[in-house]
Amino acid sequence: MQSGFSIDGATGLLREARQVLSPHFDERPPGMKPELIVVHGISLPPGEFGGPYIEQLFTGCLDATAHPYFTAIAAMRVSSHLLVRRNGEVVQFVPFGQRAWHAGPSNWQGRPCCNDFSIGIEMEGTDDGAYEAAQYQALAGLISALCEAYPTLARERVVGHSDIAPDRKSDPGPAFAWPLLKELLA
Repeated sequence: MQSGFSIDGATGLLREARQVLSPHFDERPPGMKPELIVVHGISLPPGEFGGPYIEQLFTGCLDATAHPYFTAIAAMRVSSHLLVRRNGEVVQFVPFGQRAWHAGPSNWQGRPCCNDFSIGIEMEGTDDGAYEAAQYQALAGLISALCEAYPTLARERVVGHSDIAPDRKSDPGPAFAWPLLKELLA
């Protein structure tokens, strides 16, 4: 599939993304390359879409008084490489060569610390609500572009947050259409 996306190999930035760089990242361990793509689901406040709050959370600027739910999360230092909005818009927070803080305690095929070797993509959505067609199109294009730019990645190594942290996380949730994504990647 043609992705429609391109990655600047020198900077690790997606040329077509809106850049909102996060301070919440660090270096990958020496010699570590991205080998896994982790799909997440997020909405802030829970179940609400389109506001500035995800970007504020990932950049450390979330106002704890803006919503009662935010008091518990405003001080968290989290990020993701990318966010795919409901309309398919892509926002980048962390260059791909850096380690974003998206997976938390995690394990994939016996390897702990998935942040070390993964790229995190947040989908704006909820576990039990349908994601939008534009999001699946964007996600498939992103995966294709990432696999092209980083030969250590593969379409077969795309997992949900729930796959690498099953005791803690349920996202992107049962409403996420994995068969549709696989079809778009074929």
